[in-house]
Amino acid sequence: MTKGYVPVQPQGRASGQSAPAVNTAELNTAVNTAEANTESNTALKTAETNTGSNAAIAAPQPPFPDADLMYIVDLLPPDEQLRYQEVREFLQSRIRAASIDYWNREEFPFGLLAELGKYGLGGLQTDGTSKLFKGLMYVEVARADVSLSALVGIHNELIVGMIDELGSAEQKARWLPGLTAFTQLGAFALTEPDHGSDIAGGLETTARLDGDEWVINGAKRWIGAGTIADFALVWARDVADQHIKGFIVETDRPGYTATKIANKIGLRIMQNADIVLDEVRIPAANLLPGATSFSKANELLRDSRAWVGWQGAGIQLAAFDVARAYSLQRRQFGKELARFQLVQQQLAEILGNATASLALMAQLARIQEEGKLEMVQAAMAKATTTRLARASVAMGRSLLGGNGISSDYEMGKLFGDAEILYTYEGSYEINSLIVARAVTGKSAFV
Repeated sequence: MTKGYVPVQPQGRASGQSAPAVNTAELNTAVNTAEANTESNTALKTAETNTGSNAAIAAPQPPFPDADLMYIVDLLPPDEQLRYQEVREFLQSRIRAASIDYWNREEFPFGLLAELGKYGLGGLQTDGTSKLFKGLMYVEVARADVSLSALVGIHNELIVGMIDELGSAEQKARWLPGLTAFTQLGAFALTEPDHGSDIAGGLETTARLDGDEWVINGAKRWIGAGTIADFALVWARDVADQHIKGFIVETDRPGYTATKIANKIGLRIMQNADIVLDEVRIPAANLLPGATSFSKANELLRDSRAWVGWQGAGIQLAAFDVARAYSLQRRQFGKELARFQLVQQQLAEILGNATASLALMAQLARIQEEGKLEMVQAAMAKATTTRLARASVAMGRSLLGGNGISSDYEMGKLFGDAEILYTYEGSYEINSLIVARAVTGKSAFV
């Protein structure tokens, strides 16, 4: 167990029946199992010998242990509430503590992938559950680890979603079973070294039809899972008609190389890559028949932008969880930090930001179910929740004092991850311009 880690309380209601007490034996078993897989027992031994100071202990059960003051989860139908609770408990007991060491080492936890699949997190896009349920799953994965929530979100929104909506029958049969079970991974390869925000007009990767094969040339950057995926969904410009099209490029094909981007300040578990495509040949059948123009990609990017809004809510709930647990455990001047007025103010503001973000996203899920979601709503949601996330995590880092800069106490990890959420899937500034253009009718992009 990492020295400063304090488990989040299980789901419960302050206004309903008494929330269940923490089963410390079960929590210890889960964390010990996680640590065995990450080969990191040093911190656990340190914590066990320092239980009298700041080592992890079971804090008294506070009111609203789930921090859902607006009862957003209650909007789910009963069957989805039950599944939500099961997945939440798995993520908190199994994933949250285990992720810290992987984050520190910038390594991917392959052993956890099958477990995520077991709980259905690889097939959220196709399992028939509500948009609200899917969004709350993104919240809870982010609450446990933001890097893995990025993987789960991209996997569902941009990989499974694209093949399911735009792929051929053969492509669906070939890839969807493994993808939804999380036994296979795809990478979404759109961004390029010289083109991010202007990718729609500036995309330089090319595709040339040569007999019964496509020949792909170009470079991609910041591609999540690019070094570990079974295939990449590569967007390239057809030299014949200049249209941007989508192609399935298996990563073991000659000419495909992926190099890990190291030394990131956040999302350190996600294996982002620089990809080079040098005369990569793929069968003509690897063209996605529904992805023959960039407008199709834009629809999926709209939904993916909305997904990051859920991440923004999830990381804020994580910041609140860590800050509240720390304030109840840490003592200064003879009393718990939670008894100080300035600490209480920060806790209230973090939770207020998180709750506002969660309520915004719940409303977005409603309009998404009704088929009304447009890019302006997705951009506003992403920009707003990630802006609030940046502020919330900064307050959480301040609340933990010196311990706030260490990933051992989780807040430092969240602090780095929040910066990535603020930047990717359209930077804060770009999303703000999308919103302002929609409400003024004037474009300020160029």
